[in-house]
Amino acid sequence: MMFVQQFFDSRDAVVDALADRIAGQLSRAIAHRGSASLVVSGGSSPLAVFNRLAQHPLDWRQVTVLPSDERWVDDTDPASNAAMIRRELLQGLAAEARFVSLFDDQVDYDQADKIMSDRISAVQRPFDYVLLGMGSDGHTASLFPDAPDIEQSLSARQACVLAAPPSQSQRRISLTPSALLDAYQIGILFFGQDKADVFAAASSDGDLREYPIRSVLRQERVPVTTYFAL
Repeated sequence: MMFVQQFFDSRDAVVDALADRIAGQLSRAIAHRGSASLVVSGGSSPLAVFNRLAQHPLDWRQVTVLPSDERWVDDTDPASNAAMIRRELLQGLAAEARFVSLFDDQVDYDQADKIMSDRISAVQRPFDYVLLGMGSDGHTASLFPDAPDIEQSLSARQACVLAAPPSQSQRRISLTPSALLDAYQIGILFFGQDKADVFAAASSDGDLREYPIRSVLRQERVPVTTYFAL
């Protein structure tokens, strides 16, 4: 396994360290290639990281940001990851970044995986940084263990898959491990003892379908760092 675990004394310390790490990676990419790409997760855990990251004086015009997954809802919906990312990250200096949404109200949901896979093929890869979260069931992005097609989603070669697990009330679209692992660095952010226990279980041997986060942990392609505090 190719991951390093970092434990911090406080959530504020996690936020500072992770925002600085992402900003450094993006800055180096811009210096070397003239542009950078960043994948970010939804949920509540990364909000403070986004706020802190947005304050970094990068050349944000050269940064492309996209979500790791999305609920198939308009960005006026409170559940929209796109709306949250625009509100919390693409503000201040970072407002000049380019954002690529995984939702389009002109696209039929049944075709969205193919259409969005084609659209994000234009985003610079390998991604310079991929920031993921982890759910209490061991899911990451919208790769849920109870999805009937989770095995196919974890092994899919295309960039996006549709996701409608029974545990979730809304249809979703998600980047696949194939896309998420096409990166220079991956960070996994989670807080609390319950998540720490889930991560410990996911770090053990077992089927990828049991804890889909294993698809990120159990690989030798890209370095992964976990950022955790109680």
